[in-house]
Order: sequence, then structure tokens, then C-alpha cells
Amino acid sequence: MQVTTIPTRPIPGQKPGTSGLRKKVRVFQEPHFLENFVQAIFDCAPELAGGTLVLGGDGRWFNERAIQTILKMAAGNGVGRVVVGRNGLLSTPAASNLIRELKAAGGIILSASHNPGGPEGDFGVKFNIANGGPAPEKVTEAIHARTQGITEYRRAEVPDLDLATLGETRLGELTVEVVDPVEAYARLMQRLFDFDAIRDLFRSGFRMRFDAMSAVTGPYAKRILEDMLGAPEGTVVNATPLPDFGGHHPDPNLVHCAALVALMNGPDAPDLGAASDGDGDRNLIHGPGLFVAPSDSLALLAANAHLAPGYAGGLKGVARSMPTSAAVDRVAAKLGIPCFETPTGWKFFGNLLDAGMATLCGEESAGTGSDHVREKDGLWAVLLWLNVLAKRRQSVPEIVRRHWAEFGRNYYSRHDYEALDAGIAQALVRDLRAKLPALPGRRLGEETVTLADDFAYRDPVDGSFSEHQGIRIGFRSGARVVFRLSGTGTEGATLRVYLERYEPVRIDEDTQAFLAPLVALAEEVAEIKKRTGRTGPDVIT
Repeated sequence: MQVTTIPTRPIPGQKPGTSGLRKKVRVFQEPHFLENFVQAIFDCAPELAGGTLVLGGDGRWFNERAIQTILKMAAGNGVGRVVVGRNGLLSTPAASNLIRELKAAGGIILSASHNPGGPEGDFGVKFNIANGGPAPEKVTEAIHARTQGITEYRRAEVPDLDLATLGETRLGELTVEVVDPVEAYARLMQRLFDFDAIRDLFRSGFRMRFDAMSAVTGPYAKRILEDMLGAPEGTVVNATPLPDFGGHHPDPNLVHCAALVALMNGPDAPDLGAASDGDGDRNLIHGPGLFVAPSDSLALLAANAHLAPGYAGGLKGVARSMPTSAAVDRVAAKLGIPCFETPTGWKFFGNLLDAGMATLCGEESAGTGSDHVREKDGLWAVLLWLNVLAKRRQSVPEIVRRHWAEFGRNYYSRHDYEALDAGIAQALVRDLRAKLPALPGRRLGEETVTLADDFAYRDPVDGSFSEHQGIRIGFRSGARVVFRLSGTGTEGATLRVYLERYEPVRIDEDTQAFLAPLVALAEEVAEIKKRTGRTGPDVIT
């Protein structure tokens, strides 16, 4: 086997964001762009030399081509073994599980998660470390630094591998094993959940619609929901992963799951509607006539997790990202367990999970998970909901409203202003940050500001410090508004505005109407319309 060293030079724009490096497909297709970043990973992760690497992605455009390139580079960089999903497919949580199960040195996951696919869409590369979770900031910073000084990359000159056939192939000293992408993940789900109770639920006439959004979760949902749990054929729709996601925007929210939402609000709604995103780590939960917001879903799952065998012993703690509503905090208080508030990004949960300080984690952006892997997990969340429904034998709306009656309701919404001019968005946040010292004690509308800061986090496990994680403005009433620039987009900037108000008694109000005064306060203090020219958000969730 011949290994070639290819000269290169640094390429700007290779700084990983919240979930790896994301760019347009056409950018990754430019000469040396993918190779430079992957070589930087190998250079910054010496444990991969002679070790095991897990490799796969969500099947989006450029997925298979990128995998062939990475396999040849793995051979050229002395990796001992690569385990890759058949046809290059691995959901993000399944990849995390394989890393952990195989005690691999790490994994490379190819995905831009919920971003659009296709030749004009997005692509991404993320490195996960040996615990199965996203690389921490110190690692991604080292990778970025390496991309700025790279001069060469190494590649084995070998033919493309057959990724459709299970089994092993040798590339010099490298062993490549193609595995069933679903098998190990399905075994894990069987250990966590009461499959017999869920089968009985489906036998009782329970109806469900799962929209895989033509993304990677389709094969997982078909195997587990229909083949193993006995849900009727056709329960899973859009089940075949497609390079362009069938034209879908694979983000499981009320806008991009319009057909599912219409069904669930219609006269013949099934008992549960669910969806997952491009790489399988996000989820949508919808009951007949009632959407369960991700923040509420996290709280409800924390309150009911003991009904599943994998969590029957109770939770060690829970964690949520700072912009996520405080609904789960109230559950944690009742259970007598700690609740941690972290920056956005699943990597911040990893230390808490590894240290045994938390069991369930969640983010308002439709991501929920537990200590079974080190990623959020869309299908896992759906299966836990099914386990709860099978044990409680109540409808989704009944379970949700009983929860609100006990704990009160955190009315919550996120308003996204997408594809803003990056300079304008950054100036908006910069100027808002400058206003913070003068805000406490000031009246805004009917509210009085009691907190105004830029969230910073000291990791309780390793002591690492992260700052500028989102601007928080809190009011005497307990309401709050959070402003944050997203790190998951590939074009321009996305401004996210999070709005929350707790109400202990009036639990059946319309969310947007109830939060309208907060929306007005957010506009007043940040001058969003004046600065961006937008008359309103692009997406409301």
C-alpha cells in the first residue's frame, strides 16, 4: 500500500462551531478543504494511531465521497481499525454508542444535523472523543490551530471500498469493518426500555406516526418501532434516507414538520406524533391537539423516567442548557436531585455524565438524552415517551396537563431570525452587551429588570471556564429573555431570542399571546426590527 504525502496550505474558515465544522457542500468539495480539517483531527488526536475509529454520517449529499476520503487518510495516518456504518450511515447517537461499546479512540461523524442537504445544502464534520461525546473546546481549539499551520496531509493510494457489504477489508495495516448501523443501537434500547409493555400498547390499538424526514433515523425507527415493537407497517413515514432529505428541511419543529403537525391537530389524529432530524439526535413530540415543547418534554421525562427499566433506580441529577426553560428545575427540586445549568452544546453535558452527576440532559432545541450515550438522542426520547404512555395508559395531553397542574407551567418560546448579515447581528449583540450594566433596576414596560448579564460557566468537574454564552435579562416577576447567536448555521448569522414566563395556575393559555409582552420588551431593548429590517422572526418554536 502506497502512502502519499500531499502538500497543502491553510484554508480560512475551519474553526469548529457548537457541533463541529459546518459549511456548504460546495465548500467541502473545494480542493484540500476536507482533507486539511481531517488531517488536523489526526494530528491532534494521536490516540487514533493504532486505535479504533468509528466513522459514519447521516447520508446527506457528499457523505459517501467524504467517507472514502477519510478511510484513505485513516490508512495513511496509521489508524488501526475503522468501524463504519453500512452505506456510510450512522446516526449521531448510534455513533456515540459504538464508540463507547467498542472502546474506540474516537469517532468522526459526518452531518450538519438539522440543516438542509443536497448539492446546494450543508455538510459537516465533527470529532467525538473516547467517551462518545463531542470533542471539548480545548480539543476543537487545538484542531483549529492546526488547520492554521498545516502544510501537508497523508493518504493511502487505494481503490474505494465497498460500503454496502458487511464484513472486514484490509488496507495495509488498517482493518475496515462495515457494520449494520442499527444493530448495536437497537440492543441498547432493549436494555433501557420495557419493550413488552410497549408491544402491549400497540396491540391495544394505540396509533402513532413517526416522520423520519427522509433522514438517517428511518432505518432505526423501522427496525425498532415496526419490526421489534409491532407498530403497524406505515407507522414510520419518509423512512428512506435521501442525500437531499427529499427536499425536506430536516429540523423537527412545527414549521418543518407541517404535515405531521396538521395530522396531529386534525380530526383523526393518532395517539402520538413524533419526528427526528437529519442525524437522529433531535426529536419532536406531539399529542392529539397538543405540541409538547422540548423544555416541557425534558421535565416530563425527568418526572416519569423511573417507569422505564433503565432508570428505575432513579436519576442522579439533571442538566439543561441555559436557554432551556426552568421547567425541569422544578422536577429536580421535588426529586431532591441537583439540576445543572450549562452553556448550549452537548459537549458541556459530557463531564457531568461521565462524573455520574447527571442522568438526563436536555436543550430547548429539541435535543434530549441521558447517560446511555454522550449525544442527544431523538429516537431514545420517543421510546421513553412510549414507555411512559405504556405504563400510565393516559393520553399525551392528559399527562402534560396533569404535570402542569402539579408543577405549574413555564410558558416558553424561541424566536429565530435566520440568515442575518453577520456584521449586523454581531453589532446588535455587542451593543446589547454594552447596555447590561445599566439595566438592573430599570423599568421595561410593566417589568423591572433584576438581572442583566452575559452567561458564563465554570465546569464543576474540570474547572474549565466558558464565557459569552448568551445574554440574559431577568425580571422581578420571574420572567426572562435570552439573546444568543447560534453556532449551527452555515450562512450569515442566526439570532435566537428565548422568552420564558412561569405561571402556577393559568395553564391553558395560548403561548404566543401569553408571551407577547415579553416579545415587545425584547424588541425594545435589542432594537431587532430597526437593526435588521426584519418585521418578525423566520421561525417560532
